Amino acid sequence: MQTTIRKWGNSLAVRIPKAFVKEAHVACGTPVDLSVDDGKIVIDPHTKSEYRLEDLLKGVTKRNLHAEVATGVVVGREAW
Repeated sequence: MQTTIRKWGNSLAVRIPKAFVKEAHVACGTPVDLSVDDGKIVIDPHTKSEYRLEDLLKGVTKRNLHAEVATGVVVGREAW
């Protein structure tokens, strides 16, 4: 698909067709990373990784589980 670069204030802009928006899973306000790769402009949706405790705990094994860590004597009113 061809489109035209237009002036937008002091910058330039390209309209993204609805079909591309849908396929790329982006919407108005989606943060993106903009870069140039070998002379080509690349727009990459900036996805924030969401971690769930349940998924993180699945990665804990006897091999990577560390021992208790000593932090010294009680100094104040620590509850432990």
